[in-house]
Amino acid sequence: MNECHIAVVGGGILGLAVARELKVRRPADSVVVLEREGAVAQHQTGHNSGVVHAGIYYAPSSLKARLCVEGARELYEYCEERSIPFERRGKLIVARDESELARLDELERRGRENRVPGLRRLDAHGLRELEPHARGVAALHSRKTGVVDFAAVARSLASDLEAAGGRVKTGCEVMAVKPRQRRVRLVHAGGGETRSRFAVFCAGGWADQLAVKAGAEPDPRIVPFRGAYLRLRQERSHLVRGLIYPVPDPRLPFLGVHLSRHIGGEVSLGPSALLAPVGLAHTLAWPGTWRMARRWWRTGVHELANALSPRRVAREAAAYVPELEPDDFSPWFSGVRAQAVGRDGRLVDDFVISETERALHVRNAPSPAATASFALARLIVDQVEDRLG
Repeated sequence: MNECHIAVVGGGILGLAVARELKVRRPADSVVVLEREGAVAQHQTGHNSGVVHAGIYYAPSSLKARLCVEGARELYEYCEERSIPFERRGKLIVARDESELARLDELERRGRENRVPGLRRLDAHGLRELEPHARGVAALHSRKTGVVDFAAVARSLASDLEAAGGRVKTGCEVMAVKPRQRRVRLVHAGGGETRSRFAVFCAGGWADQLAVKAGAEPDPRIVPFRGAYLRLRQERSHLVRGLIYPVPDPRLPFLGVHLSRHIGGEVSLGPSALLAPVGLAHTLAWPGTWRMARRWWRTGVHELANALSPRRVAREAAAYVPELEPDDFSPWFSGVRAQAVGRDGRLVDDFVISETERALHVRNAPSPAATASFALARLIVDQVEDRLG
């Protein structure tokens, strides 16, 4: 049995940012991070395109809009202080033809209202000046969008926490949550437990299950989506200078298949968005999954076709960079996005934090949670302090 003042469940970038913020504000309190894997940043934090988003896409007044803009600024400052490599490569959101201009207009409106820095509208000529091999009728250029290794940021946060006297316990999966009058018991897999005065759950794909075990409602439920990425052959990587994104469907919280140049110079294409096989029985038992499927079955068929044929995905990329060929790409890596889905089938499109006895639960924190992690952690710790007094 271990005792601490505050336990944070989940060793991704958000959980570690929360733990670090707690230790900064409450240095006398013992803070422990419990991570189920053998190292931090093993799930969403370590398997993504590494994009530091600028805040263009998100509905004005939403948590995503506010915290993404704040968080990106703080993330860059932190990386500069810690000498963590990052690059502000800039992003182009490209309208292929006139049918996409109205949606591009709406993205520009959102970006302006969200006070995204360095945002400008480009015509076809301006697009080619920045990405000579790309084609489209117009684009939004986000100059401050960048790339970073979020796993490296997470490891640095873990080091900060431990240097301040906090602890990170890996290989420590929480199987049960048992609130008591003055403590919450976190029961570990294989025996043992941690007793804390308060707990914060930043558990990603397991967020809903642990929240229910702590006494929360089951709605919303995490429905994991698997995203696969392809890698562009090195000798063809000159065709993409920075980040090239499509104009997304505003009804969905996904940004579409995009081309991204990473910190190491590699260029990825992806991700796909299929239901992940991990925990599939749990996913299919949720009524919201079936309601979502009925609403978005055409999108699901399209994603399935892409997943079965990487060459098809490559052909879609050629709509933006015509010189790209299907044989230019090979499979690279995949990751899982923990997306909350309501009982009504609605894809939850903002960060969600709920409360139970002696605990806070981050119920939905998909992209841009990594970008927003410093600002979102501050919001979460504000709520912890309100509860603890």
